[in-house]
Amino acid sequence: MAADTMEIDDSLYSRQRYVLGDRAMHQMAQSSVFLSGMGGLGVEIAKNIVLAGVKAVTLHDVKQCETWDLGSNFFIRKEDVLSQRKRVEVVCPRVAELNPYVHVDMSSSDLHDNTDLTFLSRYQCVILAEARLSLQKRVNEFCHSQQPPIRFIGCDSYGICMRVFCDFGDEFEVSDATGEEPKEIFIQNITQDSPGVVTCMDNQPHGLQTGQSIVFKEVNGMEELNGMERPITVLSPHSFAIGDTTQFNPYAHGGFFVLVKTPKTYRFETMEMQLCDPQVLIPDLSKPEAPLQIHAAMLALDAFQEQHSRLPNIGCLQDADVLLKLAEEVNATLKNKAPVNAELVQCLSRTARGTLPPLAAAVGGLASQEALKAITGKFAPLQQWFYLDATEVVRPLQSCPAEEFLPKGDRYDGLRACIGESMCLELHKLRVFMVGCGAIGCEMLKNFALLGVGLTKSSGEVCITDPDLIEKSNLNRQFLFRPHHIQKSKSSTAAEATREINPDLCVDSHLNKVCPATENVYSDTFYSRLNLVVTALDNVEARRYVDSRCVSNGKPLLDSGTMGTKGHTEVILPNLTESYNSHRDPPEEEIPFCTLKSFPSVIEHTIQWARDKFENAFAHKPSMFNLFWQNQSSPELVLQRMQAGESLEGSFQAIKLLSRRPSKWEQCIAVARLKFEKYFKRKALQLLYSFPLDTQLKDGSLFWQSPKRPPTPIDFDLKDSLHFDFIVSTARLFAEIYNIPYSEKDISREAVTRILSDVKIPEYRPSQKYVETDETAKRPDHTKMPQSSEEEREAFSQLQQAIDANCVTPGNLQMHPLQFEKDNDKNGHVDFVTSASALRAKMYGIEPADRFKTKRIAGKIIPAIATATAAVAGLVALELIKVVGGYGFDMFKNCFFNLAIPVVVLTEPAPVKRTLIRDNIYFSIWDCWTIFGQEDFTLSDMINAVREKYGIEPTMVVHGVKMLYVPVMPGHSKRLKLTMQKLIKPSADRRYVDLTVSFAPEADDDEDLPGPPVRYYFSRQGETP
Repeated sequence: MAADTMEIDDSLYSRQRYVLGDRAMHQMAQSSVFLSGMGGLGVEIAKNIVLAGVKAVTLHDVKQCETWDLGSNFFIRKEDVLSQRKRVEVVCPRVAELNPYVHVDMSSSDLHDNTDLTFLSRYQCVILAEARLSLQKRVNEFCHSQQPPIRFIGCDSYGICMRVFCDFGDEFEVSDATGEEPKEIFIQNITQDSPGVVTCMDNQPHGLQTGQSIVFKEVNGMEELNGMERPITVLSPHSFAIGDTTQFNPYAHGGFFVLVKTPKTYRFETMEMQLCDPQVLIPDLSKPEAPLQIHAAMLALDAFQEQHSRLPNIGCLQDADVLLKLAEEVNATLKNKAPVNAELVQCLSRTARGTLPPLAAAVGGLASQEALKAITGKFAPLQQWFYLDATEVVRPLQSCPAEEFLPKGDRYDGLRACIGESMCLELHKLRVFMVGCGAIGCEMLKNFALLGVGLTKSSGEVCITDPDLIEKSNLNRQFLFRPHHIQKSKSSTAAEATREINPDLCVDSHLNKVCPATENVYSDTFYSRLNLVVTALDNVEARRYVDSRCVSNGKPLLDSGTMGTKGHTEVILPNLTESYNSHRDPPEEEIPFCTLKSFPSVIEHTIQWARDKFENAFAHKPSMFNLFWQNQSSPELVLQRMQAGESLEGSFQAIKLLSRRPSKWEQCIAVARLKFEKYFKRKALQLLYSFPLDTQLKDGSLFWQSPKRPPTPIDFDLKDSLHFDFIVSTARLFAEIYNIPYSEKDISREAVTRILSDVKIPEYRPSQKYVETDETAKRPDHTKMPQSSEEEREAFSQLQQAIDANCVTPGNLQMHPLQFEKDNDKNGHVDFVTSASALRAKMYGIEPADRFKTKRIAGKIIPAIATATAAVAGLVALELIKVVGGYGFDMFKNCFFNLAIPVVVLTEPAPVKRTLIRDNIYFSIWDCWTIFGQEDFTLSDMINAVREKYGIEPTMVVHGVKMLYVPVMPGHSKRLKLTMQKLIKPSADRRYVDLTVSFAPEADDDEDLPGPPVRYYFSRQGETP
């Protein structure tokens, strides 16, 4: 079967398709990968590429399961160690379970310096993890020499250091280096000059680079440019040159341009050539020399293994000295080098036998993405080395005695070699609250299990909560779930799967949202028992709330998120860093109401319009209808009250819906046909009546010019599949909200044609209706708009007719509102939005979007891929170890990465800001002043208590939105004598309130000075939670 005709299981891969695109998905589905090494790093890569959906993976390993493996390989169990099974035999079937579309087989044949490598010819990509450098070089040379070259990736994991090397051949073509969707940018002007200069409308940044090419569309005047591809030279962020335009007609108006994505060729050298002059990625700009220092240290480690046939012994100073000497020797041979870092070499020597599972997860995510690039040509490949170290994790532990790091024969020996026994015990005692059990949540739980976070025997606990059920689309990234878990609780299923990895973990699963409504569950008492909080959320609002609770309760918070191949991690530490709420992203730009209603210019506008139509017709109106009739005793009484002149909110809309209620399938088809006429023909005719094509603005310019597009009325044609799709999908949704049955036969073309032949379309008459053109105008609320006397009479008549015709039965006074569900392909929701949006796009001359793109935009789907989620969770877990160790501020790292480009940026967190109130009194976001009152404590007593305890007197006191005391407000001075109980009226179980206070400025003209919240306890007993 040809690659581009293969069907993609959208119910499984939908989120990943938005990252990679169908071409790359098809290429993966025809590619085979050979992966050697089933240690912690190898199994991470296996998991990620099988979830992604390659055709076949051969897993290779020759080692037997050991107790040590339980701390790094999440697919090996205690019984596998006891029965002395081979690692690959254990891992293979468990990896295969992750994706039914991927064929996973295994090999345990020897792979060494004399092995015949021709068997690798059937693979498109070869990945070696945990292989000796000499073998990596040999396999790489073989892969590079093939025609076409086999893409080669070498990965190594030694304690606190990791490396990834890529060689994709002499010429590796990449179809799309960034994966970013090109935007349509509207044009303000094009000069008739040499060179011609293009200016973007409203000074919008074009985001282009010199040498890139663009294509022009819909330009008026200088029409020769339309469809033409031109290279550009950037002049400013919103203008660029396009070469000579003097021979073209003068530019009149309109038009837009789009970046043309052109393939790019990357050239790779073999590992042998790269060893002396390595091309490296620099992830931490605060230590730019680190990658080259790790390069030298790890090459020295390779030499140590060649000489001694072993790794340095844990804590052996003699081995450390030998390794340091080797590092100096190796470094002297390098062309591209940095001074040897003795501390790094010593740390590497001590930890080389160990494993840091979070580091394997982070680097495994990046290496897996490189493997996907190798077989798809999608995204810019790594050139050619990536190094990551965790020296910040182990640096504060160097003074610990050597015995701390020695093995004890348990699953934590690999971890113990890196961080020591005392730190392992602290991890076991940890009490963590994780909010969210989706993709990042599953990866975090795996890391907790491997690290031994929250063990029952140590009184530790991992408390997790997520209200969601498992959907099929989750299985592509949330690797703890399997097909038989679909529609089961995420949190309880994830807890069970985590205990399978490490049975000693204490995991308490909840099904709650974390929000103000659940503060009785996640109370201050709950937070007081925690050591830290981890968020694995997919929305900003929930993050902000959890952040505020952590700040209020003085708890560390580890936050992370992904979007496609991008990821970020943030460490939030009491009294050391800013919080999540300290920085706010700019709000998402809202599409102006008039643009949506009458003047769309891009496909996003028509999709949002169709989504709004769905919400209004099938969710809002039915909900409003139900609410109105539920609050009325009878339709007869409603009629009497309205006739008596009483105003009942929503009555006109509810009566209109009742009077037009269809009772059979044929009427649903008829309603759909009338909607087509209204949306796609009459709307255009009315707009062109109100604003004819030659309409001019006051300045003489045309009304209909870019970005405004004049509409073209669409004549209904049942032979057009788009028209048919709209009628059927719309009729189905009306049938659902009115509970009208229909059969498969009813939605056939024959049946629909027969019904439509009897539908009468009223003649169109233009109205004098006002068309909103002001972009700042807000959407009107029709339920609150005054009705004319004629509309009132019509409503009375409609309701009377319904009563007389016995149409006001309880069944008819009930509708079934729909909730937009994007992932159910059978419910017709996305079908409606796709067809309605495409028809409106056609009406306005906009390129329509297919169902796939429409679903993403309408459903606000966040593109996601397992590689990025694995990487962020690994990076977060590294920071968790530092939090547990109580490390200083300069040891912590935030991270932003984009695996597509690829770029990894590690930075220090933002230090907490301390704000001066006055007189050398400072506060930060983490401060909360406390006052303990009693039953007869007055507002005046509270103010005096603040002055006595903190040396400054509040001049204004606010509780929530209620101003308790503002001196300039009339009557407020009398409140000083009132008790706090009387002013606030707390509920019986309320122990305290947080008050917002401000203080008098030093100069009379200045504004009041802000301060920290004042937590006022109603009694002394409130002090202990």
